[in-house]
Amino acid sequence: MVPPDIHDLFLASASVAGALIGLLFVAISVAAERLARDKAGAQVHRIRASAALTAFTNALAVSLFALVPGHKIGPTSVAVAAGGLAFIGGALVSMVRLRHMHWTTARDALFLIGLAVTFVIQLDQGVELIVTPRNPGAVSTIAILVIVCFLIGIARSWELVGGPSFGIAHELTALVRGHASKPADQEKPT
Repeated sequence: MVPPDIHDLFLASASVAGALIGLLFVAISVAAERLARDKAGAQVHRIRASAALTAFTNALAVSLFALVPGHKIGPTSVAVAAGGLAFIGGALVSMVRLRHMHWTTARDALFLIGLAVTFVIQLDQGVELIVTPRNPGAVSTIAILVIVCFLIGIARSWELVGGPSFGIAHELTALVRGHASKPADQEKPT
């Protein structure tokens, strides 16, 4: 049972999830050439697109079922979390099968692991709600996980469309590589 004080969050989440899924389809259309290629890197882009869709669909399903009067979101949380974990298993197997486990794809694997942790917690809290239907703590945790799914989906979508990355690790690596590639005569001040 969804407590009344959290109902509006799920209402807003359902609207946001629907909009983000629509935008993701636009992003996939824009990146269609990159996704359709038969090159090795195309699979990583397909996994990114699928991860974003999985995260957004999870948030949409949980939010919509939370809005159905009298419906308990425990079974929905368990079902979508299990589906999400199946996707992650398939994505990781695909990366290993295609030998895409390189340093450059470590970030992709890290995102998948983060999504897996989210789904495991959601599965656990869904089971908790099935066993104890009036557990407001489990509902609140699932609501927070819906927000986490949004954040993961947005990050995956950003990478899918090739958005720039200005993270500290990226910038420090570029700085170190920049100094390492300068000729010795350019490094000394005159």
